[in-house]
Amino acid sequence: MYLCYVDESGDTGMSGSPVDRYILTALVVHELRWLSTLDQIAEFRRHLRERYGLKLREEIHAYEFINKPGKLARIAKSLRLHILGETLRFMATLEDVSLFHVSVAKAAKPQDFDVFGTAWQYLLTRFHNGVDKQSFAGPHNASEFGLVIPDHTDEPQLMKIQRKLRRYNPIPSRFGGYRDYPLRLLVEDPVHRASIHSQFIQLADVAGYFLKQSYSPAAYIKKKGGRNWIDRLDPIRYRVAAPASARAVKEI
Repeated sequence: MYLCYVDESGDTGMSGSPVDRYILTALVVHELRWLSTLDQIAEFRRHLRERYGLKLREEIHAYEFINKPGKLARIAKSLRLHILGETLRFMATLEDVSLFHVSVAKAAKPQDFDVFGTAWQYLLTRFHNGVDKQSFAGPHNASEFGLVIPDHTDEPQLMKIQRKLRRYNPIPSRFGGYRDYPLRLLVEDPVHRASIHSQFIQLADVAGYFLKQSYSPAAYIKKKGGRNWIDRLDPIRYRVAAPASARAVKEI
């Protein structure tokens, strides 16, 4: 089974929103490599504790790291940025994970555009494609299924979307019209996890934050040369999901 950890960046608001994009970041790992990958993450977190004083139980949440550090203000802002940079470099070494994004640009879309539903439909379909083709990094079983594990979001709405797509999922055909591609390999409803309890979701959060910075960098990130740090993740990008994108991003 493939496990798909998902984190959101931005919001879905079409009016009065301070952000112009809604981004979903997916980090996929196979059950056969889940524990060994978690062990690698734990070793990396011990390194961060020894070098920067970041406790194992403290969450890596990129936006808060830079803008609202709270108790983490004991670590200098420049060092908090170094932690995020090291996290990206560490992620790039994980040979058994795959990373992809869905990015919705809200500008020029009608006010009734369904940002949340559209983004999640693309993400779930692309994850299902990878499960079906067994094309994610790492090993695979003779037959495969997938489980979606997002950070807390609009749980009822996401459950409704996945249940519908499991039965009916019309997608455009290159021969014209549509074909039905139900997501029958995704088991259960999405199983939500608070990011503070999931090291995998925290990694997805950092990746999503720096993808957002590549579009519209914050002044501090731009000053420190971090606008294109997302490119450090090139080794783990799942290009099958978005072959036309250099950053494995489905642009909507």
